[in-house]
Amino acid sequence: MRAHLGDQLVVESPATGVTRRDGEIVGLHHEDGTPPYDVRWSDTDDVTLVFPGPDAHIRHMEHGQPGTPRGSSRPDMGEAQALSEAAPPPGTPNPGDIGRRVAVERHRHGLSREETARRARISPDYLAYLEEQPADPTMATLFSLAAALDTTVTALRGAGVDLPPGQGHALLHPQLRDLGPEECRRLLSTHGVGRVAVSEPDGRPAVVPVNYEIVEDAIVFRTAPDSVPAAAVGTEVAFEVDHVDEAMSRGWSVLAVGPASVVTEPDAVRGLVRRAHTEPWPGGARDMWVSIRPTRLTGRRITPVDQ
Repeated sequence: MRAHLGDQLVVESPATGVTRRDGEIVGLHHEDGTPPYDVRWSDTDDVTLVFPGPDAHIRHMEHGQPGTPRGSSRPDMGEAQALSEAAPPPGTPNPGDIGRRVAVERHRHGLSREETARRARISPDYLAYLEEQPADPTMATLFSLAAALDTTVTALRGAGVDLPPGQGHALLHPQLRDLGPEECRRLLSTHGVGRVAVSEPDGRPAVVPVNYEIVEDAIVFRTAPDSVPAAAVGTEVAFEVDHVDEAMSRGWSVLAVGPASVVTEPDAVRGLVRRAHTEPWPGGARDMWVSIRPTRLTGRRITPVDQ
């Protein structure tokens, strides 16, 4: 018995041939693909070390053809030639969309493959396979990766990227609880896009998203002097950041209220530029740094009633 990362281990009834259990192979212990294997079972999401018995077999998944069992179909000669010409040289990374999104989230959080794999309970080799090949991981593996990367399965799969969040079903028994100041500060420090509420020069209210940083308990962002966010300077503003887990129908939000000012001291500006983790998404010349010093922090979280 030999397997590759991403293959399925299927355990069948010896008498009827009915599948009793199956799971995704997320870790190999021998380079030649022989047992034992680390298997994430589809029914429990548990990862266990498995020495397959006589009632088990491997369902091989075609590498580069996600979700297609090996040998299930054969292309004609013209199609085979086209596939051969389109395929990258052996060993060349050729990630699928899920792999690219996993890699982007991992780099955004500054995590190594080893740390991400540990959090998701998969082997680093399997994570490398996901990031470098057009893999088709199970939903259980996607849920574990989403939790490890503080994102959602929906985001990793790229579904609904142009739809507003919150269109999923509500939890059957939700609970809404208030967050303390310390938890609000921790959640603020984990995100890079928030919304600032300001009054424009003509008095009209506006809410605009900005890329932000947390520096010494202050919320700071870059903008242009003639932009809408620049209207925050010299006023008390509200700043909001949130996270919605569409797949699990849960989420949280944090609201910070405080005075906004422009950072003008040259050393302070140089320090902000040096410590900035992200560039403003709109691009262009945005050299004006605005600092919000929260005087009030509040937040709420929606979870199942038993959590």
